Amino acid sequence: MKLEEIGFSLWCDFIERDFLEKGFLELIEQGIIKGATSNPAIFQNSFTTSSAYKDSIGALKGQPSKKIYEALAIQDIARAAELLAPLHAQNPEDGWVSIEVDPLLCDDAKGSIEEGERLYQAIGHSNVMIKIPATQAGYEAMEALMAKGISVNATLIFSLEQAKACLDAFTRGYAKSDKAPYAVISIFVSRLDRKADAKLKAAGMSEGELGIKNAQRIYRHIQKAQLKGVRALFASTGVKGGVLPPSHYVDRLLHAHSVNTAPLETIKAFVKEGNPTPQPIPSLEEEERFWAEVQRAGVEMEALCDELLSEGLALFKESFTSLLASLK
Repeated sequence: MKLEEIGFSLWCDFIERDFLEKGFLELIEQGIIKGATSNPAIFQNSFTTSSAYKDSIGALKGQPSKKIYEALAIQDIARAAELLAPLHAQNPEDGWVSIEVDPLLCDDAKGSIEEGERLYQAIGHSNVMIKIPATQAGYEAMEALMAKGISVNATLIFSLEQAKACLDAFTRGYAKSDKAPYAVISIFVSRLDRKADAKLKAAGMSEGELGIKNAQRIYRHIQKAQLKGVRALFASTGVKGGVLPPSHYVDRLLHAHSVNTAPLETIKAFVKEGNPTPQPIPSLEEEERFWAEVQRAGVEMEALCDELLSEGLALFKESFTSLLASLK
């Protein structure tokens, strides 16, 4: 069975101007990727290491650094949306590209709504999702943007409670909209393992499993909700270190009606060596046994997820602040 037959899509978690015209387009034409995502850390890397932006940055010299950032990012996202548009025309669940609001606005609902709407209008393509972190202010922003017919990528989801809050926000937004926006709930996977694997291994448990099982638990709930136009998206799926196969977090999460956004090297590894076979979801009994083992190992999931959310927000703020400083 082909993965597209079960509604699975692989997206590229990387944006860079020269790459868009070469490797990105090739991945689309080869049918490997169906969408793309970006974040402040990705743009920081691209803008500060790629020579493709030198002339544009020079032409904008003297402007406020955030204005320079937005000009560069909007151009890249608009180009990605243009390249993905044929896929989106064939299947409206595919062909999406995401851009994140200023991470410094993570606790500012009004600011997030205004910036999300402004970025969406400036980019000028309907196949763009506005990326909003799953905070209390973020849920309010998600609802408001969906009500305006703007599609949303809810990001930095670590817990089932966050996913439920996203679904509630989407439901409220849909009820107020005369359009049919789409959404993804981005479940971060590998960061749980990097944080907890040492403790789980000491208790005799396998490495690289906690993030998978947590993502599957959240995925099950999203599927059960059956909210039209909403898919689970598995994020943070690159492997760091040599213990796990490089495409581990793609191979193990090939589930129906889902998305996996992966770094470029992970995509290459999956194409070359991965196992493109749809994967079963653990039974409720298997899931219950696993979480009992996690608890016995001394891993407190609520505290872990809260810690990872705080770290994720801090990392994106740091990347964005550093990026703006480099553009002055």
